[in-house]
Amino acid sequence: MKIDVIIIGAGASGLMCALECGKRGRSVLVLDHSGSMGRKIRVSGGGRCNFTNLCVGAANYLSHNPHFCKSALSRFTPADFTALLDKHGISYHEKEKGRLFCNKSSAGILSLFREECTRYNITLRLGCRVSHVMPGNGFSLSTDHGVMESRSLVVATGGISYPELGATDFGHRLAGRLGLKVFPVRPGLVPLTFSEQDLRMFRQLSGISLDAEVACNGKTFTENILFTHRGLSGPAILQASSYWNRGDQIEINLLPHFDIYEVFLGHRQSRRELHNLLSDYLPRRFSLLWCKIMNPSRQLCCYSDRELRKIAALLHAWKIRPRDTEGFSRAEVTVGGIDTDELSSKTMEAKAVAGLYFIGEVVDVTGELGGYNLHWAWASGYAAGQYA
Repeated sequence: MKIDVIIIGAGASGLMCALECGKRGRSVLVLDHSGSMGRKIRVSGGGRCNFTNLCVGAANYLSHNPHFCKSALSRFTPADFTALLDKHGISYHEKEKGRLFCNKSSAGILSLFREECTRYNITLRLGCRVSHVMPGNGFSLSTDHGVMESRSLVVATGGISYPELGATDFGHRLAGRLGLKVFPVRPGLVPLTFSEQDLRMFRQLSGISLDAEVACNGKTFTENILFTHRGLSGPAILQASSYWNRGDQIEINLLPHFDIYEVFLGHRQSRRELHNLLSDYLPRRFSLLWCKIMNPSRQLCCYSDRELRKIAALLHAWKIRPRDTEGFSRAEVTVGGIDTDELSSKTMEAKAVAGLYFIGEVVDVTGELGGYNLHWAWASGYAAGQYA
């Protein structure tokens, strides 16, 4: 006897897809090699789960086809997910930039999915590893729990970020074996590391944070940045990292909210030291080292206009070339994945293999920081759940 739908992956997209299939009366089996479900849900948002964003739109996603995500996003909105939370009495709140978090822990969302799976007779089989998938008259899966067969197969295995949580490249390898194009993957929402030269100069700033504007490959983000013992992190850096490729330069405006040259002009006759003035706007330890490296500090009245313009330009457009990222072990998401041209944007079904669906992070759709990746998981899982 064949199961109607087998879903590989008990994460956010797989669980949402399972619920939608179950609502349609389909028999559903969810497999996961891990011993627990929704492990990324559990750690999201520092354990409070940044489950969506009030401002979800296609512009918040990175993909070789920026239009692909529009269909799924239009059919499952942030209000749809908060309605599910309201139904289960899970309270939540809005933080900066439209980010929604649970008031309590992310465990509430996992309990929600357990209850819904029970309601729709969805079977979860955890600790079950799939070794081979054979398409034919439906799908035959070889697992360490035996052979399983289904009419439809949904691959919701995620990307390869968070390997310590059990992330693998199974979905990408399966897609490749079945003839689908897969874009190379790289870490996204990940800290960047300094070159050896920059590390020698700036390592002592580790622990300092400040608000800045970070630009990379045409995208600009204004949030906090954090100096680490290896390089740069913080929300603005994590955002930019998804658009960064090895060898690229990033530009940082250390004072994004005003023109520091105008401030200099207001102190043109002052005998105050440059680093003291900058300490009014930047952390003192940063100001001291910045002046030591970039321009030895003198009294403001001792600088020429040309020198002050140059200093202001450096502060508003500090250009650095990171050496690398901190890799998938520190990345929140995977950039790249299954080419969306291989899939239907309406159903998430593979165009070349009937009954085969790919959803969530395994697909070449990557959200920005702030709940967008989990929302893509919900939305793509919902889309596939209407058809699988």
